[in-house]
Amino acid sequence: MSAAKANLEQLPRSVLIVLGLGLAALVIFPFVGTDFYVSMVARMMILAILAMSLDLLQGVTGLVSLGHAAFFGLAGYALAFATPQDGPIALWWALPLAVAASALAALVIGFFVVRTHGIYFIMVTMAFAQMVFYLFFDNKALGGSDGLYINLRPVAFIGTWEVFNLDNKRVFYAFTLVCLLASYWALRRLLWSPFGRALAGIRVNEHRMQAMGFNTFGYKLAAFTLAGALAGLAGFLFAVQTGYVNPELMGFHLSAHTIMMVILGGMGNFAGAIVGAFAFEYVLHSLKDLPTVAGWALGKSWQLWMGLFIVAVVIVAPRGLLGLLVRFTGKKGDGA
Repeated sequence: MSAAKANLEQLPRSVLIVLGLGLAALVIFPFVGTDFYVSMVARMMILAILAMSLDLLQGVTGLVSLGHAAFFGLAGYALAFATPQDGPIALWWALPLAVAASALAALVIGFFVVRTHGIYFIMVTMAFAQMVFYLFFDNKALGGSDGLYINLRPVAFIGTWEVFNLDNKRVFYAFTLVCLLASYWALRRLLWSPFGRALAGIRVNEHRMQAMGFNTFGYKLAAFTLAGALAGLAGFLFAVQTGYVNPELMGFHLSAHTIMMVILGGMGNFAGAIVGAFAFEYVLHSLKDLPTVAGWALGKSWQLWMGLFIVAVVIVAPRGLLGLLVRFTGKKGDGA
């Protein structure tokens, strides 16, 4: 799949209308859905933020990372360690702390990994992620393989006034939706800024960008750090929702799933990452619920069906589900 064919920066107005209807459905959903499904959709939105953070690397800058989940998990651990045993931590402290922890880790790791290219970049990111994974997995002081519980969610107070209560599932849903929309808006602004266009130029031809005088190392390191920070936001929200973190949040499987989400939705347009995350999670849950036929528990073979589904989408729609929608609704034009 070439970068030109895989990347989709602009969307026609017809697709934007469909996405607008999807946003309206997300706004209305907590008023009509049960607590279980409200929590499920909130989880999908969290994973959509994670997918957008990887799309900044993979779809915009052309850097495929197999260790991106490390920053997702680190933010959750930062929240777990920062939360006191005898009371909750203020949201205004916890959120910046978790995001900063992931951003700092991304800055340090990125200083080494962005010097590599191609397959070497992929392998080095996976190697660093595995190092972080086993640091927490093998260290009882950091929770070990059992992980850590977060018994009290952060509180949002201004003085004695409680702005909102994240213990309420619908309030948490609304907070997550605001984070999703703010992340999308910020990333779209970044994409069309001079910085974003430089990242796109690096994806297309890094050597030419260097010849034009661009410090590609600095640009890639900045993108890697920003992506890590945004993954930290998603990890923070996930830890708040579940009240639990373990090393699996930093594992290879979550990184691979996130790559699939980006490819499934369509790279280069952050709306594609959102669509891919929702589609991946929906298909995943549907496949796990498949019935037993002739003694074969189809649901237990969900990895097989998911693999076939991803292969089919890549073959039929190289630009992902959004690209498929563009094909049926009109030509690419001005859009967001």
